[in-house]
Amino acid sequence: MGNNAKSKKEEALLYHSEGRPGKIEVVPTKPYSTQKDLSLAYSPGVAEPCLAIQENPDDAYKYTAKGNLVAVISNGTAVLGLGDIGAMAGKPVMEGKGLLFKTFADIDVFDIEVNTKNTEQFIETVKNISVTFGGINLEDIKAPECFEIEERLKEELPIPVMHDDQHGTAIISSAALLNALEITGKKIDRVQVVVNGAGAAAVSCAKLYMALGVRPENLVMCDSKGVITTRRTNLSAAKAQFATDRDIATLAEALRGADVFLGLSVADVLTQEMVRSMAADPIVFALANPNPEISYDNAMAAREDIIFATGRSDYPNQVNNVLGFPYIFRGALDVRATKINEEMKIAAVLALAKLAKEPVPDIVAAAYNDNDITFGREYLIPKALDPRLISCISAAVAKAAIESGVARKEITDWKAYMAELESRMGRDDKLMRAIRSKVVTAAPRRI
Repeated sequence: MGNNAKSKKEEALLYHSEGRPGKIEVVPTKPYSTQKDLSLAYSPGVAEPCLAIQENPDDAYKYTAKGNLVAVISNGTAVLGLGDIGAMAGKPVMEGKGLLFKTFADIDVFDIEVNTKNTEQFIETVKNISVTFGGINLEDIKAPECFEIEERLKEELPIPVMHDDQHGTAIISSAALLNALEITGKKIDRVQVVVNGAGAAAVSCAKLYMALGVRPENLVMCDSKGVITTRRTNLSAAKAQFATDRDIATLAEALRGADVFLGLSVADVLTQEMVRSMAADPIVFALANPNPEISYDNAMAAREDIIFATGRSDYPNQVNNVLGFPYIFRGALDVRATKINEEMKIAAVLALAKLAKEPVPDIVAAAYNDNDITFGREYLIPKALDPRLISCISAAVAKAAIESGVARKEITDWKAYMAELESRMGRDDKLMRAIRSKVVTAAPRRI
């Protein structure tokens, strides 16, 4: 291990261990300094909300934290790029997800690590604890079990359930795809798409791309064995739905003349020759982390007309799930949605794509030390620190939930709701306060 790798490891371990171990804590939201406060918080006063909820279960949203509480739940079978490391070892990731929920959308989280690989046991565990929460974020569960787990829980629970590994990447990359197609002048129902990787995220991306207009016959999916074709046997149900009858077998063959490459696989499987074989203005989303299917330098050197995105923050067009899940759950929670449906996901896609075309506030330019952030080949989707995301995405999702009939709470004053969202991340917010400080320090520019 080199010195740099060692120092990064030590830095990460110190970050998690110094002071109070871990990354999240629970804090009281009501007064507790007097005997009266304590008698209201617990016995005997607490009996009153208990009885009210017994009489009307929906009052749990009125008298408890349920309406702003999301469970981040995993069994640790597909943690980041680390694989099946177990429920306990996955806990730092789940805590990290909780930190992001709170930081970006003021949503409280309990992280729940379930120590079982048995699908039925996992589903029953989540169902049994679900009354605690306003929503369920499934995380780092391997395919194909994750498909059944999510589908079952969506059907059997009256609160929003989303497996972010599937839908987060799909939503963010879909917004990038729509804007890349607009820049290149290509029509979504005409483009040839190649997806490399057939896991949870790849399947969800392919489905959402098709929901947005990509024709099934124009999409080819590859796994570690090559193109998924109808000639192959023993395909899982998830893969079989994308099987093509074209006479191609390899990724290289699939990419000849293709307009779009989406990689959710492993590093360095995409060569410069493959990129050069694609159609004019190729759209290449190389999203393997931490190292993409082709490096940024190699991709840029392959051809000048490429539009390129990765999952990394050190290159343009980062496809980052934090652009989605905090705000999608915020909107879903605020209208007490019973689920996160296709209409809500597409609303998030369209809102993200639209926001990227609007002028970037000075505060964002300062945060990224870049005064030239404008819609184009190197800015397809908004930046993660854009403070407009919460009002833009959450409002779009909430509106879609209401219009599609899955909301249990109406919003009539949308201006007031947008203002409420912005105030959640207002001047008392540490993240935005830090950014403002940087703006003021850098130059006396308008915020």
